Amino acid sequence: MTEPASSHFVFKPIIKGISIQGSEELFPVGKIYCVGRNYADHAKEMGGEVDKDQPFFFSKPPQAITQLSKIPFPTQTDELHHEVELVVLLKSKCSNIPPSQVSQHIFGYAVGVDLTKRDLQAIAKKAGKPWDLSKGFDNSAPISKAQKKEGILLDKGKISLKVNGQIKQSSNLSNMAWKVDELISWLSRFITLKPGDLIFTGTPAGVSKLNPGDQVEAEIEDIGSLSFQLIG
Repeated sequence: MTEPASSHFVFKPIIKGISIQGSEELFPVGKIYCVGRNYADHAKEMGGEVDKDQPFFFSKPPQAITQLSKIPFPTQTDELHHEVELVVLLKSKCSNIPPSQVSQHIFGYAVGVDLTKRDLQAIAKKAGKPWDLSKGFDNSAPISKAQKKEGILLDKGKISLKVNGQIKQSSNLSNMAWKVDELISWLSRFITLKPGDLIFTGTPAGVSKLNPGDQVEAEIEDIGSLSFQLIG
C-alpha cells in the first residue's frame, strides 16, 4: 500500500543500514531470507540431505542484522551455533524472473554468520513448528561491510570460519547445491523481491557450539571478512 504524500507516521520508521566498503553511504536493509541445506556436507551433518527439487527458505527480521564487534551472548539457549554464509544484496525489484536475469538485480555481496539456537531449533523441528525463535533473535545475523559487485554472479571462492583462531568451517562457494541465480530466481516466483533485500545462501559443514568470550572470524575470498566477539 502506498502512503499519500501528506501522511505522517505515528513514530519514525526504524531502518537498518549496512556499511559499504569504500563508501560513506549505507545499504538499507529490507527483507532477509536464508537458505537451509544448501551444502551437502552440512545437510549430512544435520541428519538430512539437500532437496534437489526446490530450495528451502526461512526468514530473519531486520533486527537480526548487526555490524557490532562485540555481540551480547543470546539468552534462552545452551547450544548456540555458528554458520558462515555468502550474503547477496539486491538493488532492484524483481518478480518471477529466470536465472538469466538475476545478475542485473545484484548490488553486491557480504560475509554473514547465521547464529542459531540449535537446541530451540531441534525442539521446533521435532514438533513440526517454525524456526523463528531459534533463528530470528536480536543480533543473530552478524554481517561484514557490503562489497559492491553490481551485475556479478558469484559462484566460486573460499569460504571459512574460525573460532578463537581455530578453523571450524572451510569450503568453496562452488559447493553450493543451489547457485545464486537459481536461488533468487526460485524465490522471486513466490514473493516480489525489492531493493535492500538480503539472501543468506547457506552454510558448509563444520558448525559447532559457541560460548561467551569466543572470538569469531569469517572470510569469503574476494568479498571480505567479519570478526566479532560474543560477550556475556
